[in-house]
This record gives sequence, structure tokens and C-alpha cells, in this order.
Amino acid sequence: MRADIQQAVQKMTEQIVAWRRDFHRHPEIAYQEERTSRVIREFLEREGFEVEPYARTGLRGMMTGNGPGPCIALRADMDALPITEQGDKEYISQNPGAAHSCAHDGHMAIMMGVAKIVADRRSQWSGRVAFLFQPSEEHLPGGAKPMIDEGALEGVDALFGLHLWQSLPTGQVGMVKGPMMAQPDTFDLVIKGRGGHGSMPQQTVDPIVTAAQLIINCQSIVSRNCDPLKPLVVSFGKIAGGDIYNVIPDQVKLMGTVRTFDAAIQELAERRVREIVADTCRTFGATAELEYHRGYPPVVNDPAMIDFAVETLADTLGPERTAWIDPVMGGEDFAYFLQERPGAFMFFGMGDGMEYPHHHPAFDIDERALPEAALFMTSLVLDFLEKRPLDQ
Repeated sequence: MRADIQQAVQKMTEQIVAWRRDFHRHPEIAYQEERTSRVIREFLEREGFEVEPYARTGLRGMMTGNGPGPCIALRADMDALPITEQGDKEYISQNPGAAHSCAHDGHMAIMMGVAKIVADRRSQWSGRVAFLFQPSEEHLPGGAKPMIDEGALEGVDALFGLHLWQSLPTGQVGMVKGPMMAQPDTFDLVIKGRGGHGSMPQQTVDPIVTAAQLIINCQSIVSRNCDPLKPLVVSFGKIAGGDIYNVIPDQVKLMGTVRTFDAAIQELAERRVREIVADTCRTFGATAELEYHRGYPPVVNDPAMIDFAVETLADTLGPERTAWIDPVMGGEDFAYFLQERPGAFMFFGMGDGMEYPHHHPAFDIDERALPEAALFMTSLVLDFLEKRPLDQ
């Protein structure tokens, strides 16, 4: 069947690219994926899937083959980013303030290609296949958990996800056994002091100096509180305060992130952030308002499912396509699915000639990755239903 699938993907390449470009022209941010959801629903229903809504704008398309068997699910995220796209590509975003700058448009197009090929061969496989089109991956608390809570994983035995990845050469597939992506916590902090003229600092409680010392103090969490063999990132992404060169402001606002793969390290980091904020502000006579937000849990791949995916990849595109990579400190709410079912999340390289990284306003993908990713994921589905690796 492998040659037959290759021919089917080749014939569908233009359609997969067209789907991707259509989604790219019409990006919709978290929980506003109304047009996106409608396009996908109409497609799935035409192909004979039983379609149910989940998590407001999300969908599950389910199909049963020619007999009993396991159920495999594939997931694609749907939402765009709330940014204005840059560039002159002919398929540039038509929705001001929204852009598919993280490849979710490609994910949806790939999975639609897989769904079409699987549906056309319904008589050739046994079991069930579910396609999960998920809203709000980019915006906490995310759409994966609501889909799970509403029953989207009922009957599902295993699931797989894929992310097009600019950091990898086109066609290389990044694999990690165990922890692959971090828990991305965030925090918002307001340091309140007492403003005054810059020429008389003794009359003030300077929140800028307090913020500067606090940022330095927080670096000790990584260097002096955490085991150096366990990854941890503490970064500040925003500091804002003051309006003019000679006036000390009343307050400073900061935003930051904490990222780790380990629950104990996460607890340590959050506790130390809170302690350092309180102690530093007390030292300088300031006060603080801190809001700490837990992010998605770490993405932890099932080693057996990664082994299975590597085997399928070798048979489909060649063993040289597997790239054993280090875990990354980015976050993904696919983690919630992997807490419920065995499965794996993988990076599919699309970086050849692509200068701009994910979330950049000028981000784009090497579209040559789309049909290859569709071929790989289609083969993964059909191999799973035939080989039933969970029974081994």
C-alpha cells in the first residue's frame, strides 16, 4: 500500500498547498476560528466523517473502517497569532492583527490531506481514526484541556501530533523520547514605589532601581538554587516604567517566564520568584503585586510510540530522515493529550530557505514539507491500525 499512498499524496500536493494558503489568508486567533472551523467541518462531512464540536470552535472527525480495531487520533491546532503579518507574499493575511506565524495553517492542511487519503481507503483498514482540530493552542489556558474535558478522547487508544519546525532542514523529523517541551509558566509583576524628581532621589522609593535589582536576583534561581544538570529558564520579556528622563515613576511593570521539564524544579522556581520579589521590594521599601500563571505541563513522549513513529518514518521516507534532537524550552498544550493517552509529538522540518523563526511577523514555511508530512502521517495511521503496537 505504501506506493499507492505515495501516488495519492503526490496527486494531492497542489490541494494541500491550496488549503494551507487559504487558511493563511484568513487567520483567526484563539476561539475566533469560526471560518476555519466551518471550512474543516464541511470538508470532513463531505469525506464521510462523523463530526462533533468541542471546545467552542474545535472539531472531532471520526471514521470507522471495515471492521473492529484500535482507534488512533491525530491532532492539528487551528489558531493564529494576534500579530500583523509582514511581507509581500501573494497569500498574506487578509485579517489585520492576525497571522499564521506558527505554521498552524500547515498543520491543518496536512491533516486534511491525511483525512482525505484515509477516507478514500476506508475499505482497506480496520479500526477507527479520529482527527482532532483544536482551537487556542497559542493562548492559555489552551484548547486541548477543554476538548478532553468534553470527551474528545473517548474511545481513542493513542494519538500523535506534528509541528512544522523552522529550526530543522526541510524533511528532517525531530524526535525525542520522554520530555520534549517544557512547562511555560508566565508572571506579571507591578513594583510600586514613590515617584519624584530625579535630582532628589532620597525623597523617592525608586521602582526602577528595585526592578533592576530584582531581575539580577532572579538569575540566581538558575545559577544557585537549581541542580545544574536539570534545565531551567527564568527570563524577563518586558520592563516598562516612567515617561521622561528626569522623573522617577511611581511604578514599574514587568513580565517574565519560567520554563522547566521537572515538576519539582517548577515548584522551586515559582517559590523562589515569589520570595525574591517580596524580599527585594522589602529591601528597597517598595511593594509588589505578582500574578504567577502556571503554563501547560511538559510534553512527555511515550518512548514506545516514538520507536513506532521512527520505524514508520524509516519505511516511508528513509531512516536518514530521523533527527534525534535535544528537548526545547517552548511549550505546547498537546501535553494534556499525552497525559491521557500514549502517543508522541514530533517536529517536521520545513526550514530550508526560511529566514524568520516562529512567531516572527514575516514567518513562512517551505511548502515542500507539506506533502512529505502528509505521507508520513498517513503511513503512521495505517501502520498503527495494521500493526496495533499497543497490543505488543
